[in-house]
Amino acid sequence: MRGWVRRLGERAYERLLRRDIDGGPSHVAIIQDGNRRYARERGDRSTDGYREGARTTEQVLRWCQELGVEELTLYAFSTENFERPPEEREHLFDLIESKLWEFADNEQIHENEVCIRALGEVNRLPERVRDAVAYAESETADYDRFRLNVALAYGGRAELLGAARDTLRAVDDGRLDPEDVTVETIEQRLYARPVRDVDLIVRTGGDERTSNFLPWHANGNEAAVFFCAPYWPEFSKIDFLRAIRTYESREASWRHTRRERAAALVRAVAGSSLVETREVVGRLREQLPHVGADELTDELAAEAERSDGAVE
Repeated sequence: MRGWVRRLGERAYERLLRRDIDGGPSHVAIIQDGNRRYARERGDRSTDGYREGARTTEQVLRWCQELGVEELTLYAFSTENFERPPEEREHLFDLIESKLWEFADNEQIHENEVCIRALGEVNRLPERVRDAVAYAESETADYDRFRLNVALAYGGRAELLGAARDTLRAVDDGRLDPEDVTVETIEQRLYARPVRDVDLIVRTGGDERTSNFLPWHANGNEAAVFFCAPYWPEFSKIDFLRAIRTYESREASWRHTRRERAAALVRAVAGSSLVETREVVGRLREQLPHVGADELTDELAAEAERSDGAVE
């Protein structure tokens, strides 16, 4: 009876959260932590925890598609994972390999036109895993409705270091002028290309750190971060919806702060000519590509008109 009541309450809470969500992030990145602790607390082997976590991964993929998320990046195997015991590491390779083959042949993957890509130093992985990566990528290469990025042998610092070294080699060889080095120049040399800026990072398992995960794409976009206690195998749809709600709350706060700052800027230049004020508003419009930017700059333009009239 108690279990039935709990499930009923969970379903009601899930519906409530779903009603609270108005849109959502385009790109969600997840650090799937806690598989080993989940298994240990149940007296199971760590390999059992990873197997249960793989089921959660399949569910999250469906939830993303239900909510209109367009890109999902999963931190499946970090460069630090190479230091794990050989038996555990080999099991992870087996699991990653089998899931990649399974996903590449899954009917729903093809029906939903999911493009699968690996991000990281894939050349460091065993040949059988590299073969599975190549198969999954080739079978889904023509799809663009949804992107599933699997971070394998991935490390954020290594990614940035590699991009910096490649850029320096191009400059040293005379293929690139130092004055021509831009943000795009670096992005072209990252593992994760082309990848949207990350809107939301989720980490399970209780730790509150992002562990060297997508630093360029996350920090550049000031990604929202959601830390939660459940281990990855326990991660539920309610947890996922709470993460989405956290993102939306942060976006609303971000827009309010930018609105206040932009309004103060327009007021500061209100004593100058209307042409100059319009230039400021125009620049703000270019720098605020997020939802609501047009409405914000329209309001500021009207305020600039009013301010200019008051000065005259």
